[in-house]
Amino acid sequence: MNEGVFVTGTDTEIGKTFFSVQLVKALRARGRRVAVMKPVASGARVIDGRLRNEDALALLAAAGTDQPYPTCNPFCYAPPIAPHVAAAQAGEWIDTQRIVTLARELASRADMLVVEGVGGWRVPLNETEDVAALAAHLRLPVILVVGLRLGCLNHALLSAEAIRHDGVPFLGWVANRIDPAARNVEAMIDTLRQRIAAPLLAELPPDDGEADLSKLVTRFAAGAP
Repeated sequence: MNEGVFVTGTDTEIGKTFFSVQLVKALRARGRRVAVMKPVASGARVIDGRLRNEDALALLAAAGTDQPYPTCNPFCYAPPIAPHVAAAQAGEWIDTQRIVTLARELASRADMLVVEGVGGWRVPLNETEDVAALAAHLRLPVILVVGLRLGCLNHALLSAEAIRHDGVPFLGWVANRIDPAARNVEAMIDTLRQRIAAPLLAELPPDDGEADLSKLVTRFAAGAP
């Protein structure tokens, strides 16, 4: 597979899509052709007769290509519940090998593939596999988005430990200031810097401001993961 990255998070609603969209835009600004995937999404609405997920639509809009929606989000479910439960209710099985096949096809036609996971690292996808297994199948370096709020230290450290334990390439982590009322945010970041054995790649500003991803994009442009 060509160059790419898998974006996961410490939980749901912590800024995976916000970061992924900014990364896609930053890569495009450097002239890179970017393909995107939100392979599994639970929480969707009907648009023009078909289920569509807002995160997947945001990624496609950021990519600015004519990539067909089903290649970005092959498994899409209406209820905002655990994806393996949503799939079971729909009478489906989330097939990770189908996702890998689509990812390889997309990557072959782009300079960079940005894949956003669903929920956190251990979210089940079917009876035997979870998000971690999908990332391992894709063989892409992982970026962990940490939502800075009360309780995030435990979630972040456990997630980072699991990523390391699973043997996938751990590119680094991103600090996202999702809670304007959170106290001691700098202390949180310092603690995670000391305890996560991977670099802090970027800090996302509050209020959905634009992040400085120049160093990260330069790293990709240089051919590093």
